[in-house]
Amino acid sequence: MAAVTDTSRALDAVLFDFGGVFIGSPFEALAAIGAEKGATFEQSLEICFGSYDDDTDHPWHRAERGELGFEAARTEIRALGVARGFDIDLMEIVAHLGGGAVKEEMIACVRRVRDAGCVTAIVTNNIIEARDFWRPLLPLEELFDVVVDSSEVGIRKPNPRIYELTLEELGVADPARAAFLDDYAGNVRAAEALGMVGILVESDPADAIAAVDRLVGADR
Repeated sequence: MAAVTDTSRALDAVLFDFGGVFIGSPFEALAAIGAEKGATFEQSLEICFGSYDDDTDHPWHRAERGELGFEAARTEIRALGVARGFDIDLMEIVAHLGGGAVKEEMIACVRRVRDAGCVTAIVTNNIIEARDFWRPLLPLEELFDVVVDSSEVGIRKPNPRIYELTLEELGVADPARAAFLDDYAGNVRAAEALGMVGILVESDPADAIAAVDRLVGADR
């Protein structure tokens, strides 16, 4: 895209995570399933998703980078759990994600951002096999100028390169002119370390939406 800059507003771009922002959080599903198995959230996170503050060789991280298929990751992760005394099946967590509705208030937020003149992007950690599930849930071409899927680009959050790549594709040279919304604090911190405005999205996204509206000068 051509370079985007408008000094009449604070931002030129807003980047959005997908899971936990537009649909229910995978971390909520993880906590629920882990509790059923007798595991704490921290234990479940380490087993199923690895350290989400890092980009490692954990099976889920490899799957999100497109290096490992879901079934192979599922098998390896189940073995990790059994070794810790917890039989956690990744499929149960994934199945939880299919039951929630899309958050219409977030879609409305994106529309206001675009009406204010900003460019928009999705930056999602995802697996190849989920593409046909999540993409039809939103009118992507209407709402976003760029869609960056970790399994397609081979980079996952919180690796700073995925944010840099997105800004490059959007034509935004200055990270300080962009905001990033995510439901995981580690991913928000990584964006902030690049100079972006970080916004943490809670289960009730009202505060995050209000922050975006203020930054872009959106009318509600």
